[in-house]
Amino acid sequence: MDIVPILSQRINLPDIRRIVTFCVANEESREILWHLVLSADRTVSVNALWVLTHFDSSHRDWIVARRDELTDILIEATDVAKKRILLQLLRDMEYEPDDIRTDLLDFCLSKINSECEPYAIRAFSIYLAFKLCRHYPELVAELEEHLTMLTQQAMSPGLICARNKTIIAIERLR
Repeated sequence: MDIVPILSQRINLPDIRRIVTFCVANEESREILWHLVLSADRTVSVNALWVLTHFDSSHRDWIVARRDELTDILIEATDVAKKRILLQLLRDMEYEPDDIRTDLLDFCLSKINSECEPYAIRAFSIYLAFKLCRHYPELVAELEEHLTMLTQQAMSPGLICARNKTIIAIERLR
């Protein structure tokens, strides 16, 4: 199956399911998909990332193995769709105390109160920042300060939900 022509145009859920089925079959097809994530063609790259979000948990290990590469792509990304999908992929991963990259945490904290960022990026940044901070009380305190500052801005329902859920999660840590 040649997935490049599919990913180079608008795709829908049946297309995504077909590609996922193809890619979980063998390592080579997953590597092809990964190289398409890195494509210079914005449409191909965003669609390949979108496909990654549909892999079930039993096939996510190879995505988790690329966490550092996903983080590097996120930090360099200027495309809003790429940032949103990358944040979603990174948010869905588990983080141990040794897995924390300070540049990723700084990225997330800087986006939380950035009114020039879309609400989805800000909400995903809240969730991911919490996952990164939860092992360290001093980082949790810093996240709380960012969440407090957030109340001074206009917030969408999704951003309010992300903030409230994170505050509840922080309270459970105590």
